[in-house]
Amino acid sequence: MKKNIAIIMGGYSSEYQISIKSGNVVYHTLDKKKYNTYRIHIFKEKWVFVSDTSQEFPIDKNDFSVMVEGTKIKFDCVFNAIHGSPGEDGFMQGYFELLNIPHTSCNMYQAALTFNKRDFLATLKPYGIKTAESFYFNLGDVVNEDAIINKVGLPCFVKANKAGSSFGISKVYKKENLKAAIELSLKEDSEVLIEQYLDGVEVSVGVITYKSETTVLPITEIVSENDFFDYQAKYEGKSQEITPARISDDYANKVRTAAKKIYELVGMKGFSRSEFIFKNDEPYLLEMNSVPGLTNESILPQQATEAGISMAQLFENAIEEALNN
Repeated sequence: MKKNIAIIMGGYSSEYQISIKSGNVVYHTLDKKKYNTYRIHIFKEKWVFVSDTSQEFPIDKNDFSVMVEGTKIKFDCVFNAIHGSPGEDGFMQGYFELLNIPHTSCNMYQAALTFNKRDFLATLKPYGIKTAESFYFNLGDVVNEDAIINKVGLPCFVKANKAGSSFGISKVYKKENLKAAIELSLKEDSEVLIEQYLDGVEVSVGVITYKSETTVLPITEIVSENDFFDYQAKYEGKSQEITPARISDDYANKVRTAAKKIYELVGMKGFSRSEFIFKNDEPYLLEMNSVPGLTNESILPQQATEAGISMAQLFENAIEEALNN
């Protein structure tokens, strides 16, 4: 009997449009002979099943079911394609775990931890994971430019602590531009992470659970045409994403080892994509995404293809892993 798969997409953050694209790719890729697939839009104002004719049916949040033409549909598994809140920060994970519905992403704690850049990096430091020097700023704090510069130097990156897709991020070269950069980040989150600029080769490493084993995918080198790997570089073609990365075997071994160690240290499962920059021949961790982009142009699917894993295999494996666990 075919399983009912809910593909959740949308979300409450600036990333909702990217999430809709990812979710639709999953929907069109999954084999309809194997699964009954349902596109579920999750927004603050509504949770709805959207049919192929664009008709909307409200989700019953009590048990995450939907009534369609007099028939109640319940789901055997949820495919999580929500980037940002509430799909990448632990809220949806906790909800589905309470309802005992299998889902393709990591557990609630791991999602919340990895989504909070500050806490995630701090958790890993005792295990020898190298990270950039950083300064933390919260909404309401007084901006002390001298203290910030003394800690991280210039140029530096100012980031919204809990945001993705490079929303709320700036590269700052001058002291007088710090306040404006912090204000931009505060539009996305009440916490700001200010980091030392690392000048080196940037790479992205996908780690997934594939056929019940932790699998490190081929490494991607990021070469941005812009000043850094910003929204335009990620989604509007202003970068080269070279897979496999043009790095030495030594670099490749070091970053693969670090990425796998991080995945296993925090008890991850499902998809992940971690970003690193090499400094003094060592990989420095920038962040981990627990619900990375899943479009044809996204990095993780590119890496899977290079590893001989098709999009259909990548998505179906995620579902089967969730059902088996």
